[in-house]
Amino acid sequence: MAVFYWTLRALLSHWRRHPVQFFSVLTGLWLATALLIGVQALNSQARDSYARASQLIGGEPQASLSAPDEAVFPQAVFAELRRAGWPVSPVVQGRVQLKGLEDVRLQLMGIDPVSLPGSGAVAGQRLSQAQMLAFFEPPGRTWIAPQTLQVLGLHEGQQPATLSGHTLPPLQAQPDMAPGVLLTDIGFAQPVLEMPERLSRLLVDKAFAAGQPTPPAGLQLKQGEDNNLARLTESFHLNLDALGFLSFVVGLFIVHAAIGLALEQRRGLLRTLRACGVSVRMLIVSLSVELGVLSLLGGVFGVASGYLLASLLLPDVAASLRGLYGAEVAGQLSLSPWWWGAGLGLSLFGALLAGASSLWRAARLPLLALANAQAWHEAHGRWLRRQGWVAGAALLIAVLALWLGNSLAAGFVLMATLLLGAALGLPVVLNGLLKAVLVRSRSVLGQWFLADCRQQLPALSLALMALLLALAANIGAGSMTSGFRHTFNNWLEQRLTAELYLNPQNPAQAQQLSHWLAQQPLVKTVLPTWQVAVQLQGWPADLFGVVDDPTYRQHWPLLEATNEPWDQLQQGDTLMLSEQLARRLGVQLGDSVSIPTPQGVWTPKLVGIYADYGNPKGHVLVNAQHLLAHWPTLSPARFNLRVSPSDVAPLVREVQRAFALEDSHIIDQQQLKGWSSQVFERTFAATAALNSLTLGVAGVALFISLLTQSQSRLGQLAPLWALGVTRRQLMLLNLGQTWLLAVLTLVLALPLGLLLAWCLDAVINVQAFGWRLPLQVFPWQLAQLLGLAMLATLLASAWPLWQLYRSRPADLLRTFANED
Repeated sequence: MAVFYWTLRALLSHWRRHPVQFFSVLTGLWLATALLIGVQALNSQARDSYARASQLIGGEPQASLSAPDEAVFPQAVFAELRRAGWPVSPVVQGRVQLKGLEDVRLQLMGIDPVSLPGSGAVAGQRLSQAQMLAFFEPPGRTWIAPQTLQVLGLHEGQQPATLSGHTLPPLQAQPDMAPGVLLTDIGFAQPVLEMPERLSRLLVDKAFAAGQPTPPAGLQLKQGEDNNLARLTESFHLNLDALGFLSFVVGLFIVHAAIGLALEQRRGLLRTLRACGVSVRMLIVSLSVELGVLSLLGGVFGVASGYLLASLLLPDVAASLRGLYGAEVAGQLSLSPWWWGAGLGLSLFGALLAGASSLWRAARLPLLALANAQAWHEAHGRWLRRQGWVAGAALLIAVLALWLGNSLAAGFVLMATLLLGAALGLPVVLNGLLKAVLVRSRSVLGQWFLADCRQQLPALSLALMALLLALAANIGAGSMTSGFRHTFNNWLEQRLTAELYLNPQNPAQAQQLSHWLAQQPLVKTVLPTWQVAVQLQGWPADLFGVVDDPTYRQHWPLLEATNEPWDQLQQGDTLMLSEQLARRLGVQLGDSVSIPTPQGVWTPKLVGIYADYGNPKGHVLVNAQHLLAHWPTLSPARFNLRVSPSDVAPLVREVQRAFALEDSHIIDQQQLKGWSSQVFERTFAATAALNSLTLGVAGVALFISLLTQSQSRLGQLAPLWALGVTRRQLMLLNLGQTWLLAVLTLVLALPLGLLLAWCLDAVINVQAFGWRLPLQVFPWQLAQLLGLAMLATLLASAWPLWQLYRSRPADLLRTFANED
């Protein structure tokens, strides 16, 4: 233990003399842990919210009976089914807005706790008799998640009023409630939702539903699924995971570079310790403990910063999930002890991973070679050759993943091995380029310039690798995001052609609207749409029935189609599918698609495939007459109205006067486009923030690498100064070397970034979301990103260069003091 104590003390004394290196290791671990922990915290919060929503009633997803168009139906159906022996329980559900909180839409759910199926658990607990009585006897209870209660600024026992003038039962916080959901007895919920004697769906015991009973006329049975939200949002979270992991790797480059430099500077100390009798095993153990202490410090700062980062990004992520998938995510994070343990574990793992190669090199060098710089350079040369072989193997795996893979996992293997191979191959390529130019150089100063660049490469290679990865990730993600924005806006202009969209509140109102709209002179064309929710091969999809009209033929672009597809859709037993649903079902033009209906399986043929960007569900287009032949009780779910833009506002006033429709049921074209664009921007807000942070981390890596080697650079620059080169010229030469390496890295990052963008558009996007984006290159965006990278390089070089410029002649002369 005494040997271990003094060995560790001697090793730790290095950090006292070199605080910049200590800061660089700590910063690398801190940033790597913070970014990855932040992303994991976001994803964990969302998945926890999904789980609570799916297990709110009964402790597991429940089967249910509902109307095909998700419309409400008479409460008398519940009594009829109970008398017929069906173990059903009624549920009403809808959106409410509270007075004073008009910008927040909550989901109100009313249940009957006495007839609940399964275990009868509600929000993670089985209700006692006293709780049941308190739940449905006046004044009742409204259960709410504590976080939702805090976000709303309300307190327990309060009875908030809705915009419609109704008052909710007293609020009661329950820890296992889903965020954004209010749960109360059905008797209190129906008046608030203005659904007297109406139900949204009937919960069915899963064991009974598994027997495949025939559902009553007008209703369809949906089997309990394992959390649809988790399935739909899986790709969204997987992309965040990939960005977090990339940031973690870039942060580890900083740690790896600092640890490698520290070991190189401690060659003499390592030789002395070995000469004093310290064994290789004891030396490696001491170095590992040293890394462990640093990783614990970095982990503590990383978890705290990751929690702060996740808190800042959570509103945008929650808004994206709500807009894209209808998923409610808690608006506040909880920092559990598990996160501290995970953060510290990640930091420890990252430190050992980053320092493994340096420890291995130190352990394998002979005793007398420890202090020999040439031995370390030879070791680096051997390591560079091995690194080149590893890079080649990684690129080969990427080719095999592209050729043989057909899954999202294979897509991420392709991207990971592509980035790994490019990063590992960068020092090899730079070394080869500098060597080739050096052979052709005839100037003495030019030869020194290039030779010194090669000598700096081992110390700067990891920082340049980090810059390459960060820049490629920004190019790839930026190209994909900008391309998606351009494609999405064009798609909205083509698809959103109706000037006004009306959604009736119930079937009776739909019939009244249909007759009323036919008599309005302001309306040029009425395009009713019927909608049915179905399951196709286990995937949720919406089936839409449309009428024959030139609007669809002119403004509904098709990616693939047979001859005269719209004529076939109106005349034959055919359908059209969204691109993502066609890929998931594995069907092509001319194939039959099986659709479950109350009368049996319907098998129309596929005549067209169209884009449906951003829709997590499948989208199916059929002729309205064919749809009504299988669901004769359907009523129009929406009316698309073609009117003159100047007549939109007067028509809206007439509709509200005649039918008292809520604002949420009347949507004009510009409002819908604005909402869609807002969801798009918020969806990629987290991606843009993580990309910026990754590029910032790469800039920090380059700054720390230049700063840590600034002192050792004096010994290499002093001979030039002694030969008459001024300090100003030395500074410009040093800046030129840094910029040369950075420019070569940026040139190599351009094709890598574009290749990464292609992987995102043609591989990852297809496997994750089911649709493919055209690859688009935006030169101005690339120029801005390259300019930003060069600015980051200049800023990273500024302080070391300023130190060199202000160095005194005595500092330069001192480098010759120990020359033999």
